[in-house]
Amino acid sequence: MPRDGDLRASTPRLYPLRPHAEQAAFWGSRARFCVVPAGRRSGKTEIAKRRLLRKAWLATKYPDSRFFAAAPTRDQAKRVFWNDMKLMVPRRLMAGHPLEADLIIRLINGAEIHVVGMDKPERIEGSPWDGGIMDEFGNTKPGAWEENVRPALSDRRGTCDLIGVPEGRNHYYDTWKYAISGIDPEWAGFTWFSSDILPTDEIEAARRVLDELTFQQEYEGSFVSFEGRAYYPFTEAVHCAPLEYNPSAPLSLCFDFNVDPGVCAAVQEMELPNGLDGTGIVGEVYIPRNSNTPAVCRKVLQLWGNHQSYVRCYGDATGGNRGTAKVEGSDWEIIKRALRTDAGDGRYFSDDQITFKVGRQNPPERTRINAVNSRLKSATGEVRLMVNPATAPHTVRDFEGVQLLKGGSGEIDKKADGRLTHLTDAIGYYVHEEFPVVRKVAEMRAMF
Repeated sequence: MPRDGDLRASTPRLYPLRPHAEQAAFWGSRARFCVVPAGRRSGKTEIAKRRLLRKAWLATKYPDSRFFAAAPTRDQAKRVFWNDMKLMVPRRLMAGHPLEADLIIRLINGAEIHVVGMDKPERIEGSPWDGGIMDEFGNTKPGAWEENVRPALSDRRGTCDLIGVPEGRNHYYDTWKYAISGIDPEWAGFTWFSSDILPTDEIEAARRVLDELTFQQEYEGSFVSFEGRAYYPFTEAVHCAPLEYNPSAPLSLCFDFNVDPGVCAAVQEMELPNGLDGTGIVGEVYIPRNSNTPAVCRKVLQLWGNHQSYVRCYGDATGGNRGTAKVEGSDWEIIKRALRTDAGDGRYFSDDQITFKVGRQNPPERTRINAVNSRLKSATGEVRLMVNPATAPHTVRDFEGVQLLKGGSGEIDKKADGRLTHLTDAIGYYVHEEFPVVRKVAEMRAMF
């Protein structure tokens, strides 16, 4: 009969963890379903991995016990779990080599540990499961737990840990509230702050780059309510200033493709009036009606076509879904041609002057908003984004007026006012690319 002690001290990867009362309660919980919305890099995934390994080794009454470690996508699941699980399981307890193609570890007691992606939740169906982990549960497709995973655990009364950082008040929030309600003895909830585990200097570093709500979500495991204004830190008194366009400094042009209005924002990194290095919105193109991409480009060249330094373009990776893209090629192809063409007045960008930095796909909307808000005002009060209201008045209106969907999980209400969202969307693509919250969070030194 396998013993828990066969795992402890059997591989260097199972190193001792820092004592923590709430984590100890999670480790020892006998609840069938544990919900753990704890702070970023605070050990929740580490403990869940060890719980899963312990269950697989001690196994159940079934000779073919099956356990899964899941994340929203297969690539994400492999990155989070695969190498760690191989290091955690002692070689002497493995039944042969791990199956790299299938991401399966077989144990000598007959149990199997599968690493799976939840981008297609139906993959979890079929054979019964004895237990599992669902990491980044807030990013998992709504309904996947109720419709796919929970039924697959029924045959063998399987267990599951639902873990991850909150993502607004979505299905994860509802599951958390149910877990801690006390109405169902099969459920339990555990949470703790990142500051309980990470060094103080790391927490302060995170405060400097994240806005207040994002910090509360990412490092305090809070289910913050994203309602009201999308760019809530923005105020005219703080974020508006007479910024000067510098023709000798690098210029970033930020595009969002639309017909009513057609827009582009001009951005330069500079020393802001508050003395901090930051992002300055020095101008805009705003064509209110019957616009198209060539018209926006003509206006861009009128305003900045004599620029003396480098120019880099950012924007909507989809290339637009309306207007000229249907008949003249993608919007990005149109922009590349138009901005490199001299219309006769000597205003254009040369091939060695202009570059394009556009990803294959757009970032998640909430991630982009978080990046902008963190630039507008960090949790420590640092302001690193300002707008010239004289040259970019519609950008100011966008920052002040864009609303989030009521009752949503932080999505922009695109129907509230058709004139809004486009300039801040365009700026958001740039900010997310150059100052992404996700990358900053990942750079914080992990303790586990």
